[in-house]
Amino acid sequence: MAYSIITAKDLVRTYGPIRAVDGVSFKVEEGEVFGFLGPNGAGKTTTISILCTLLNPTSGSATVAGHDVVAEREEVRAAIGIVFQDPSLDSYLTAWENMKFHAAVYGVPRDVARERIETLLQMVDLYDRRKEQVLNFSGGMRRRLEVARGLVHYPSVLFLDEPTIGLDPQARKHLWNYVLDLAKKENITIFLTTHYLDEAEHCDRIAIMDQGKIIALDSPDGLKRSIGGDALTIRTADDDEAIRVLKRRRMKPVRMAEGIHVAVKKGEAAIPKILAALPMLVHSVQLTRPTLDDVFIEKTGRQLRDEAGDMMSGFKSAMASRTRQGRGMF
Repeated sequence: MAYSIITAKDLVRTYGPIRAVDGVSFKVEEGEVFGFLGPNGAGKTTTISILCTLLNPTSGSATVAGHDVVAEREEVRAAIGIVFQDPSLDSYLTAWENMKFHAAVYGVPRDVARERIETLLQMVDLYDRRKEQVLNFSGGMRRRLEVARGLVHYPSVLFLDEPTIGLDPQARKHLWNYVLDLAKKENITIFLTTHYLDEAEHCDRIAIMDQGKIIALDSPDGLKRSIGGDALTIRTADDDEAIRVLKRRRMKPVRMAEGIHVAVKKGEAAIPKILAALPMLVHSVQLTRPTLDDVFIEKTGRQLRDEAGDMMSGFKSAMASRTRQGRGMF
């Protein structure tokens, strides 16, 4: 029987009259790669902040690795690793020194820490560069080091906040290879936030949040099947009027940069009918099979926009403050 390493039940977090998280419930199984997607203000950052013990829920409950996020904060913190969106390495320390410092913060015994650091640096192909200052590392190397550092205390759950933001496509691909390999070898649960929908394809399951609620939760293939049919992208001489016409035909057109997006049951059969219904000049019609982008549009009515985000900024500030005082946060 699968073990739910993360559970959330009826989580609510309010800020005055605003319900940032509105009755969220879900489970994440041990060893799963779980993705959180949502537009600005969806509530995903607040939800994850609750799971990481940065915020208390207004109501509801949650556990991580069997520990209550309110009553057992220290136990939760000891069980998780976090890779921040913003760089958090000390550039003037070597790769080895960064790892060693993090191990000390988490209270990993020296002899155990040495063995773990060697193993992790080898797994992310940085062992030969262990004595170099991080300031000489490329962006991809730094992210790999941050992933390795987040695992030095062997957490049960690794939270990745936009782990590949700012990386080129090749570095993104390599980083994902390392992350997925580490998760498999160490049976670590991955909880991911990303705005790259191709990265979400790596997830076993994805939760889409909007306006404080989870509006869809399934595997990538399951989400695609849920909207059925095909997707059309239409460009016309008058997109505003085209949208009005399509709405009158009980369709759900969504304006995008590349044209009007419309979900249909059978693309080949729908195209002639749509062309006949539109009174203006149609410049182009593109037919595609459903993607996660189409799922997001269907569920939220808009595309997933890139957002700078500030997830874990409070956590970083708190951790920096504690370490300046000579003791770790956990």
